[in-house]
Amino acid sequence: MSIPRERISSPPTSRLIASGDGWTVSDIVCTAGPRDRPFEEGHTQTSIAIVVGGTFQYRSSTGRDLMTPGSWLLGNPGESFTCGHDHGIGDRCVAFSYSPDFFEHLAYDVWGQSIRFKVPRLPPIRALSPLVAKASTILAGDDPGVCEELSVRVAARAIEVAQGVQLSRAGIAPSSWARVARVVRMIENEEEIPLDLNSLALVARLSPYHFLRTFEEVTGTTPHQYLLRVRLRRAAIFLRSEPTRISDIALRCGFGDISNFNRTFRAEFGVNPRTYRSMA
Repeated sequence: MSIPRERISSPPTSRLIASGDGWTVSDIVCTAGPRDRPFEEGHTQTSIAIVVGGTFQYRSSTGRDLMTPGSWLLGNPGESFTCGHDHGIGDRCVAFSYSPDFFEHLAYDVWGQSIRFKVPRLPPIRALSPLVAKASTILAGDDPGVCEELSVRVAARAIEVAQGVQLSRAGIAPSSWARVARVVRMIENEEEIPLDLNSLALVARLSPYHFLRTFEEVTGTTPHQYLLRVRLRRAAIFLRSEPTRISDIALRCGFGDISNFNRTFRAEFGVNPRTYRSMA
């Protein structure tokens, strides 16, 4: 019986979506998997990549973290990094890159000083959800003309949120990443998602208590919050890309009560679904 050999992964494919004076937006698709050995890469500019599919391990001089859909990868110019796929095949990101002058001027406008990111990622929290959904609609065929405004908003929000993110997360065990990645990929790829904590904990092969603690430690959010945000982002994409009735979109995304969907959507995005659709 032959034993699968480790191989060096192929570089991700990059498709330029839009660019301007000091900024670019690209669609980055990686097909590496557990058999592919990570290779070292480098950030030539300030980089912010919004994960829209898949999971992977990201390691840089600022630390290491498991990247999941909805999280933001952060990179400083001149910084080396590696990405690994021990827990599944492939990922997809909307990547924003900024020239040193562009980002420095923006940092002064937002924070009053030049900054370098001190954390490797931002977790999938509510403050980031509107921009994650907007980045996803670009891939779904939204007007690329919005990219310049989106690039500025993404950089500004990353600067604001990164200042308050906990720095030390080095103590998380690789086995915890594997268990959480298994659940995250199931949530992403399967339509029939179990709602209760116990069912998700069974997928991770942990008790409900240990699963809840582990999931929040790895992702920065609770399983319920993560699942809710996945559904809301899907709904936001459908609202902008399809003429389907709002009630049908709510049901399609797992919301049995339209009033609850409207209330939850407003809490996440700041406007109700009808207004969000009209803004497109």
